[in-house]
Amino acid sequence: MIFSSLKLNKDEPIYIQVENHIKESIEKGMLQKGSKLPSTREVSSFLNISRNSVVVAYENLEIDGIIKSSRGKGTFVTIEASKPKNEFNIDWGTRINSYGSICESMDILKTELPWEKNMISFKSIAPEENLFDIEEFKRAFLDVISLEGNKILNYGYAKGYKPLLEYLMDYMKSKGINTEGKDILVTNGFTEGFDIIINTLTEPGDVIICENPTHNTAIKIMKAHGLDIIGVPMNEDGIDTKSLEKALENTSPKFAYIIPSYHNPTGIVMNGEKRQEVLNIFQKHSIPVIEDGFNEELLYTSSPVPSLASFCTDGNGVVYVGSLSKILFPGLRLGWMFGDRDLINTLESVKRARTIHSSFIDQGIFYHYMKSGAFDKYVKKVRKHYKDKYEFTLKQVNKHIPYESITGEGGLHIFIKLKGINAREVLQKCYEKGVVFTPGDIFYTDGGGEDTFRIGFSRVSEEDIEKGIKVIGEVINSIKNL
Repeated sequence: MIFSSLKLNKDEPIYIQVENHIKESIEKGMLQKGSKLPSTREVSSFLNISRNSVVVAYENLEIDGIIKSSRGKGTFVTIEASKPKNEFNIDWGTRINSYGSICESMDILKTELPWEKNMISFKSIAPEENLFDIEEFKRAFLDVISLEGNKILNYGYAKGYKPLLEYLMDYMKSKGINTEGKDILVTNGFTEGFDIIINTLTEPGDVIICENPTHNTAIKIMKAHGLDIIGVPMNEDGIDTKSLEKALENTSPKFAYIIPSYHNPTGIVMNGEKRQEVLNIFQKHSIPVIEDGFNEELLYTSSPVPSLASFCTDGNGVVYVGSLSKILFPGLRLGWMFGDRDLINTLESVKRARTIHSSFIDQGIFYHYMKSGAFDKYVKKVRKHYKDKYEFTLKQVNKHIPYESITGEGGLHIFIKLKGINAREVLQKCYEKGVVFTPGDIFYTDGGGEDTFRIGFSRVSEEDIEKGIKVIGEVINSIKNL
């Protein structure tokens, strides 16, 4: 009530005191333009004065154009106070900490060449939204609202929506993983899951070992937390185990971060024998493994390979970070972490301290969609679609681009290494011709990869794939002939 601070005196008429109080409240910014005033009856009751005094005050203010009454709606302030100049400025740039500075400096949406209208862009590895089954999604939405009612819109639990947790546990079992002594935490995609692990298990200056190249978002998160990253070179079948053994002779990492399937950015799928070998090496050195289950559903050229977590049959040394965002509804931002029950218990508390929980209605929709069998039908459809696109892209690359090597066995991208040509020089010239792609150096932990780049084809039409790849090839050949 704006009149709680009004102290009436006996020297002035009450209606004038009421008028002046409203004017002062407007000048001080306590009442803004459009603010609703209490009714004359409410004011008279609150101040214990005659209602007529309040009516006269309101009438005078309306005559002056300060307020306006509308029958059935109320009385509203119609003017704005003249605001005094207040230059309270802070140089926020000097207050940004190292975490914020690193996140901004490594934000590729800000630092890399942007897509512009009518450009052919090979930057994205997001799914093609036209393939989403919207009718099944709507049905899942209606199912969760029908079954859960109002409570699905209230606060939920940090760990996740119970039916989804149970579904994901069965999903992990279907991958041949021993779930005894394990638990699951739902996250806002891979990024939050990985960040929670980093926050929980590391201190600035700790060492993390990973493939080189690797997921650029993971690099950004690790660097932002002040971690020392050791990148181990890759062969055509995944991480170089000899280099890995050598690296572990000289350091003791806090953990390893590995992408064994459809590796980002190379697209390499590590075979089963090598996975067992890699896990044995980490086990020998007691180095826990964070396994990134990237794009596991989009295999085109071979049979499914068991995850690292499935090779860790009776142990708890592998934490699996899963997400279906690269093939299904990335806008929902849902992922999960699977690992040792006691660890997940701690990670749950960290999750609760950060974001309370991931959206329960999103989790409910996702669960009902998956449970209905719609996902299995969707995957069969998109696997064929993306396989055709993958093969078409590969054909165009082989036709137009002179390269040293090309990798990619599935997923939504391929990775190209050039013969002594800087990919950023190629990118700049292609950009001028309306074609953009992702330079490979952003995926390297040591500043390397200047002669590599990634082609994401998932959201590009075959017509534009052919045109864009041809432009890239022409630019490369023109640089070679200089």
